[in-house]
Amino acid sequence: MQTDRAHRIDQAPRTEPEHYDLVCIGFGPASLAIAIALHDSGITARVLYIERQRRFVWHAGMLLPHARMQISFLKDLATLRDPTSKFTFVNYLKSQSRLVAFTNLSTFLPLRDEYNDYMTWCAGHFADNVQYGMETLSVSPGKDHRGPVRSWRVLSRDVGTYQTSIVSARHVIVAVGGKPKLPAGLSSNISEPRIVHSSAYAREAPRLLKEGNKAYNLAVIGGGQSAAEIFNDLQSRYPKSTITLYTGASALKPSDDSPFVNEVFDPERVDTFYNLPEQAQQRAILSDKATNYGVVRPELLDRLYETMYHQRLHQSDESKWQFRIVPWREITGYVKDPDSRLRLRMKDTRYGEATVTNLGFDLVFVGTGYERNAHEAILKPAKSLLQEDKFIVERSYRLRFRDGAVADDCGLWLQGCCQDTHGVSLAS
Repeated sequence: MQTDRAHRIDQAPRTEPEHYDLVCIGFGPASLAIAIALHDSGITARVLYIERQRRFVWHAGMLLPHARMQISFLKDLATLRDPTSKFTFVNYLKSQSRLVAFTNLSTFLPLRDEYNDYMTWCAGHFADNVQYGMETLSVSPGKDHRGPVRSWRVLSRDVGTYQTSIVSARHVIVAVGGKPKLPAGLSSNISEPRIVHSSAYAREAPRLLKEGNKAYNLAVIGGGQSAAEIFNDLQSRYPKSTITLYTGASALKPSDDSPFVNEVFDPERVDTFYNLPEQAQQRAILSDKATNYGVVRPELLDRLYETMYHQRLHQSDESKWQFRIVPWREITGYVKDPDSRLRLRMKDTRYGEATVTNLGFDLVFVGTGYERNAHEAILKPAKSLLQEDKFIVERSYRLRFRDGAVADDCGLWLQGCCQDTHGVSLAS
């Protein structure tokens, strides 16, 4: 792919915004895969990627020691599309002189830290096309309103200086990922410093809990992989602390990655899912949740259960355990004590009984996933052009516009937020 150095905001002001064939908002795995596909296909285009983070990093908050991927490395950024691409995970290993050593591990699941390094290595090949440290605020139609829209104006802001800049493009892909999701009772208190979402765990835990040997009182909320990993990691980071995990379910449940179930992630499944009636789509998503949502890898469950068993060996009263998993609890709010610790309000999901924890927590870690609606605010200036003023997504991931509103060679596209129409295979 022919590269063009990204427009820099410190350049002299331009009469007209710099124009691109394609602007990708967000430079995570989805946009990186697009960059690689364009490169491999030899398409010559002017492309710009706009990324809020100051450098490429993937799920920085959960790059924990010994944490492994949950999918095969063969489902990397290129292999299933083109095994001969130089951007495969295998070629990355070869370039780092680790291919032979990796094969000796006899695993399809690399360390999460290594997979992040692989994607960072891929991203480095496109550095000249990326604006890092820029947050996209809006996408609006171009100024020419004499006919169908033929371009889009993308307004972004430097996260450090708050200086804004505008570029234009014929096509815009919105792939900004998810926003941290908190339980309803905590969502209005997102600025509370003692409540930390899993997306910030690896950074905030050592910053806020500076003494490794101190006996903190810590809570973890959630029943999925992130919550379980945090619960497990805290035990080694702060071995003298009391740590309690609360989940609304009856128990922590295993993820299902058996071969037949894993076929829901096959790329061709998107066609089947997209053509289903809406009610059938909803039923399919519900039945496929055990593959990826609110579930935990079986090997981690085994490790946690062994920890619980070792405590039971010496103390039959679970309420006195140092590390506890408490099911059937929905967090509904908190009470802030004079010492700034947080006592959690919760409801028993079986009987509806409301309680408040007796002791306050030094920190509350929340692993309750993400919301996938950030595109709605970014695309608000263009919403009136959409069919029925709704974000209706076509099979190609292009948004559907009113007849004649947007030229055929111009469009807005969504990535990472189309599960309702395209199924869970989006996560593969």
